[in-house]
This record gives sequence, C-alpha cells and structure tokens, in this order.
Amino acid sequence: MLKKLIILISVLFTVALAAVCLIKINNIPDVGVSFGDKIFHFLSYTVLAFLWYSTFYKAFNFEKKKALMYTAVFSIIFGIIIEILQGTLTSSRSADLYDVMANTIGVFLAVVIISIKNLITIKK
Repeated sequence: MLKKLIILISVLFTVALAAVCLIKINNIPDVGVSFGDKIFHFLSYTVLAFLWYSTFYKAFNFEKKKALMYTAVFSIIFGIIIEILQGTLTSSRSADLYDVMANTIGVFLAVVIISIKNLITIKK
C-alpha cells in the first residue's frame, strides 16, 4: 500500500508541476522578488527529486546509487522537456535557460542531501 502511495504522490506532483508550467496563469501576485520564479523552479525540482528518489528506492526497490542516478537523470530531462514545451506549445510562456539551470540546481541539491544522508546512514 505504501509503495502505491509513493508512486501516486510522485506521479501527481509531476503532472501538477507540468500543468502549472504549461498553462496560462492570470493574476499571479507579485512577491516582490525579481527572481521569484527561479526560486519556484529550484524548490519544485528539489521536491520532485526527493519524491522520485523515494519512488525508485522504496517502491521499485532500486539500490540507493541506482535510484539516485535515475532520479537525477529523470528530473533534469523532465525539466528540459517542460522548458522546450513552454517554448513550442504555449503562447503565454517561453523557454528559459535560467529556468533549466534553476531546475538542475534544485535536483543537485536533493542529490547532495540524499547522498549525505545515505553516507551517514551507512556509517552508523
């Protein structure tokens, strides 16, 4: 049951993230930070990576290193595909290399945190 829940949460978050990135959103409140959207990308992809690591490791029983590698590759490629789709499918959005960079940095943060946690867990 827990395995199915982890998969469901990961898939729903991924679909919701894709939808938010591809639909036109009106009346977004200004948070007063010029790079607020980059913070959103960074945090969203950090969460995405944590969720998919949990899915690969706990639900699909991948070993930790393999789960981490699949997580990083999947999350980064997903972010690139979303940016390409923004540039090609939408008229209200545009592809942005800085968004891809923010996504990738978010993924790398998750990978570093998970790696450190795994090292600490192994040493105990």
